[in-house]
Amino acid sequence: MQALVLEEKGILALREIDLPLTVGPDDVKIAIHTVGICGSDVHYYTHGRIGPFVLREPMVLGHEAAGTVVEVGGAVKHLKIGDRVCMEPGVPNLSSRASKLGLYNVDPDVRFWATPPVHGVLAPFTVHPAAFTYKLPDNVSFAEGAMVEPFAIGMQAATRARIQPGDVAAVIGCGPIGIMVALAALAAGCARVFISDLSSEKLAVAEQYPGILPVNIRERPFAGVITEATGGWGADVVFEASGSPRAFDGLFDLVRPGGAVVLVGLPVEKVAFDVAGAISKEVRIETVFRYANIFDRALEVIASGKVDLKPLITETFDFADSIAAFERAAAGKASDVKLQIRLADEA
Repeated sequence: MQALVLEEKGILALREIDLPLTVGPDDVKIAIHTVGICGSDVHYYTHGRIGPFVLREPMVLGHEAAGTVVEVGGAVKHLKIGDRVCMEPGVPNLSSRASKLGLYNVDPDVRFWATPPVHGVLAPFTVHPAAFTYKLPDNVSFAEGAMVEPFAIGMQAATRARIQPGDVAAVIGCGPIGIMVALAALAAGCARVFISDLSSEKLAVAEQYPGILPVNIRERPFAGVITEATGGWGADVVFEASGSPRAFDGLFDLVRPGGAVVLVGLPVEKVAFDVAGAISKEVRIETVFRYANIFDRALEVIASGKVDLKPLITETFDFADSIAAFERAAAGKASDVKLQIRLADEA
């Protein structure tokens, strides 16, 4: 079938490719409807690798997806043909020590869509374990279903932060994940979430949400804003969601004594880390790598109406225009938050 294939670094093709579509007893076959373009997809396109994951052969892109069940394995009980679903893209080895500890996101054997050598789902159909496939409530669109995956990262970050009702949070980086983190922090109970960036366009998107307070660091130092807003105390939780090495300069000036710093963004190079700054405030440091046991909760929050992700969808491209969509994503247009590709008509 036709798919969007990353042939090698910088070269995309919309072409025929053989993909496995055998439905096992615990699987479902899904007709893909909508796929979001993630920063990792773009990074493989522009750089050919992310850390130890290196593109060595052609790979289908895409891992933020929603679609419709068209075939069901004999042992599957909770899904049926015609169900609208979203899919958790990482499938672990459920017998691994990591999975038994509830940390299947860090299972070394996890197979994650569009992570070399595993194909993604920018193609008309995929087969996926039913255990990692979730029925969409009637009030959740396919486009929103394809946003569950990135929002799950925000939910994982908020969970790792151990937010208490009334906390003040600071988020560094107002890209798609930064905004998702801010929204998840609000849903978890934060009273205010300050978010910083250099892009006034992205900050304007975040400002649409009550409780999110944008800070353009071209105009004001983030630490100064947090200090003033908290009476010199600092934020209860600081989320680093930019992945920029520069974000670590003065990172611990933002957080209160005994507060938490949650590292979400993944720098592509080594960073200078202020150990003394962390120790002197006895800061709790947490890290986030994807998510575990959170996907269904992220979907529930979206379905409840507590989080509206629709304003984050900047533009939707037809499947035939997938290469143009990736070229647009790679260009890094300041006003773009989330670009999506639609493979089927809206049901």
